[in-house]
Amino acid sequence: MNKPLRLSPTSGLNLYNDCKRCFWLHYNKGVQRPRGIFPSLPSGMDLIIKEYFDSFRGELPPELWGKVKGKLIPDHKLIEKWRNWRTGLEYKDDKINAVLFGALDDCIINGEKYAPIDYKTKGSAPKDGDSERYYQTQLDSYTLFLKAAGFEVDQVGYLIYYYPDKVANKGIIKFNIEPVKIGINPDRAQKLFEDAVASLKSQIPRPNPSCEYCNYATKYNSIKD
Repeated sequence: MNKPLRLSPTSGLNLYNDCKRCFWLHYNKGVQRPRGIFPSLPSGMDLIIKEYFDSFRGELPPELWGKVKGKLIPDHKLIEKWRNWRTGLEYKDDKINAVLFGALDDCIINGEKYAPIDYKTKGSAPKDGDSERYYQTQLDSYTLFLKAAGFEVDQVGYLIYYYPDKVANKGIIKFNIEPVKIGINPDRAQKLFEDAVASLKSQIPRPNPSCEYCNYATKYNSIKD
């Protein structure tokens, strides 16, 4: 039996949403989009934010009081496991021989219900609608993972935005912290996952006119020496 196809919400489903042709080429032909230099600052921020949140296991950081319902899951070993994509949560569909996997930043317990948290660093405050536009699939997928693992899931998830405010004395940079609650639906992630896997068994999609990578390839191939 062939090994199951493994997709993540970010590099898999988001790519499918962005351009079905690029998605098809990536997984069927191994042709990946060109990548630029990846900034290290967000990764560094992610690590220290996790350390900070870990100091409030079983409660909430003060800046989230009254803005986020529930408390951080108290089990530090469990959240560390979920944060690693190799040991984290996943959703497996044997019928299509595929797995959707990912790593959670954190998780809230509100009564008996679980809700995912994801940290985001930005250069400015989030605009209305951006959270749903860019991160809906990610949080939907995390909720699907939790549901597949047998947890009762909430109907909301949280994005915790960190963006710079000012430079204070001695060069200390102060950040604004803004939690954004969005409605989430695991069934939506499941349907998207099934559609994405099914698309790989069909013919290659036509170039997407709104995809800059498709447009570049089309223009390049049209140039004659």
